[in-house]
Amino acid sequence: MTIHQHPHVTDRDAHFVGGGIASLAGAAFLVRDGNMPGENIHVYEKLDVVGGAMDGAGDPDEAYLIRGGRMFNYPAYECTWDLFETISSLEDDSRSVKAVMDEFNETHPSYAKTRLMHEGERIDASEYGLTSQHRQSIARLLLTPEPRLGDTRIEEWFDESFLETNFWYVWATIFAFQPWHSVAEVRRYMYRFLHEFPQLHTMEGIDRTKYNQYDSMILPLRRWLEDRGVSFEYGHEVTDMDIVPSRTGRTVERLYCETDSGTETVPVEPSDLVFMTNGSMTDGSSIGGMDEAPELNETGASWELWKSIAEDNPQFGNPSVFADNVTETKWESFTVTLHNTELFDHIVDFTNEEPGNGLVTYLGSNWLLSTVVAAQPHFANQPDDVKVFWGYALFPDREGNYVEKPMSECTGREILQELCYHLQCEDRLPELLDDVTCIPAMMPFITAHFQPREPGDRPDVVPDGSNNLAFLGQYAEQPRDVVFTVEYSVRSAMTAVYEMLDLDREVPPVTKHYRKPGVIADTVRAAYR
Repeated sequence: MTIHQHPHVTDRDAHFVGGGIASLAGAAFLVRDGNMPGENIHVYEKLDVVGGAMDGAGDPDEAYLIRGGRMFNYPAYECTWDLFETISSLEDDSRSVKAVMDEFNETHPSYAKTRLMHEGERIDASEYGLTSQHRQSIARLLLTPEPRLGDTRIEEWFDESFLETNFWYVWATIFAFQPWHSVAEVRRYMYRFLHEFPQLHTMEGIDRTKYNQYDSMILPLRRWLEDRGVSFEYGHEVTDMDIVPSRTGRTVERLYCETDSGTETVPVEPSDLVFMTNGSMTDGSSIGGMDEAPELNETGASWELWKSIAEDNPQFGNPSVFADNVTETKWESFTVTLHNTELFDHIVDFTNEEPGNGLVTYLGSNWLLSTVVAAQPHFANQPDDVKVFWGYALFPDREGNYVEKPMSECTGREILQELCYHLQCEDRLPELLDDVTCIPAMMPFITAHFQPREPGDRPDVVPDGSNNLAFLGQYAEQPRDVVFTVEYSVRSAMTAVYEMLDLDREVPPVTKHYRKPGVIADTVRAAYR
């Protein structure tokens, strides 16, 4: 059997529940590698836009919004590059998205000189500050098989002093780990990115897109799919499925979608394919404004659907592990649009970081604020005289140092006031905030994938006994790869498509950089800095 001669592919339909990067990648792999006609592929998305967490919206008049920004690593994103080497960029059809990224990162390499700051002073983040006990705990973690870790938390594995080291602050604010998160996920990250361990403080190994990921990656991929006939059903929230058990396994026979016109039923033939993104890190997001704080939602459509189908199918995982403790999975970000660029210029001068260099974390902040000033323009439609930067905080429920209220209760204006305090320019607030807009975003499930878990809590991409249903995204189990990455979503899509179509093509393996002697030696030296 070859990938170009699957006996039933032209007579089968494929249904994607959710319009995030996992579904878009899955649709592309069906067309590119499975030879499925695009018109046989249907993507159901409750919003009026696809892309999921890889978002970027707005204009200079109404302000821009990015809920989060994904970072990339060329040595480690095997499936992502496999896909985007074959997707044409929006700006030049003759060049791939990957080629444009390569060129951008050659001319805008990351090198953070000021990764950590405290009370206006730059901290030498190259000094990780690990003690012998900390190094022993890391070594013991790497040598412990993942199943033996179970649902152990980071704060249960490492002592309290570890969580006060420069290494932890650098690590936690790059990857968004919290002390109560799964230590098994830390172990996976250490193996996956061990080659970056010596340069975490400079972020030299981090690569970025020319614009935000929606403009640079989602739009080209969506256009590629539309050109091949893939249909996007916007305003379609899949709320339930009919999954029928039999001696041969479980088969999806029907989807139920809520639309503006009411409930629609989508019949699914036994030979059709259903790909579901179970859970979403940006589900339930709430957007505030310059003078309005965002609300906190405690559920979302993707979680409710997953819970519904897992109730009678235990092999479909345990969504409650990830979705039922919003206080531990939420954090808040904010996007700032500046027509008056004085605050933007002050951040560049204060941190001594040129736009595009990296991430600055303010250790004196009770919220643990960080800012990212990307290379400008960060949006394809952004004028030269308008600037944009992004920030976030890992502890939005703590009282601020300046505004004396939790970030979660703050308006965009109050968030900027708190930031200006840590930038030591609060005496200039009226002039700095004139003609500036800050849009906060509360994301209740943004780190749900890091929650302590047991084997089986995440379903396999294609569960045992599933005849036509596969799971995609951050909550489908993929051994050795790491969640909270675009790669994890794309890998899940490639795995699902290749397995469901029984393609004679292998998914690129997770590269074992940690086995290279030079990587190990450099990591050991860095641990003693």
